[in-house]
Parts: sequence; structure tokens; C-alpha cells
Amino acid sequence: MAPVIEQSVQARLVSSTPRMEIVSAVLRYDRADPFAVRMAFPPTATLEGVEVSWAFARELLLTGVDRRAGLGDVQVRPYGYGRTVLEFHALEGTAMVHIRTADLRRFLKRTDELVPVGGEHLHLDVDHDLAELLRDAL
Repeated sequence: MAPVIEQSVQARLVSSTPRMEIVSAVLRYDRADPFAVRMAFPPTATLEGVEVSWAFARELLLTGVDRRAGLGDVQVRPYGYGRTVLEFHALEGTAMVHIRTADLRRFLKRTDELVPVGGEHLHLDVDHDLAELLRDAL
């Protein structure tokens, strides 16, 4: 199995206009960074016109599909039947997107097949990471 999982999802951007804009976003999970999930939005979906990527805990997404989770920059909660809301808070403002819960569950199942929940520590290279930190400190 490949050490990286990528899955495209349709994200509905919530805005002040009555109509929600639908954009493709990419969820990414890398066995080398087993606690994190990344979500990238294309330039057309951002205020700056550049791709924006958010990193957050896989556990946040796992919890958020069933109940409200997160207190910081990323918050996740179920929304109605079959949707999950992700809120991204930054200095520039808040972005809110709706994603099909089934798509998130499919992605999370694939991440669990790659690195089972609770086994993330087995995929960390602590010696390498420590060497990098010490090298950068010199």
C-alpha cells in the first residue's frame, strides 16, 4: 500500500451569498506524518488566488464526523443528514465548508488501513526527527 493517501472531495463553500459554491478539495494523509491530515483548496476557492492547505489532527476529523470537535483554528461537526462542516479560522476570517460525511468516512477508513488509530507512534522516526532538530539548532 502506498505511504500517502489522497482523495478528492466536493466542498461546498458557505458564504454570505444565498448560493453555495462547490469546489474540489483534496484530503491527504501521509504515513510519515501519521497524526495529521491535510486539506488543500485550489486557488479559485481562496481570497488570495493561491492554493491553501490546512493541516490538522486525524483524531479531530475522526471525532468531528460524529460530534462537535475542535477549539482552535479548525473545528469539525456533523451537519444534518450526511454532511460534515469544517470551519477554518485564520486572521483573514473564517471559511466554512460542507463535505459529504460518507466521503470523509471513506477517507478515514483508508487512513486506518494504512496506519491503524492508536498505532501512529509506530510510524514515527524519532531518531531522524531528533537529528534534524539538532542539526538545525547548530
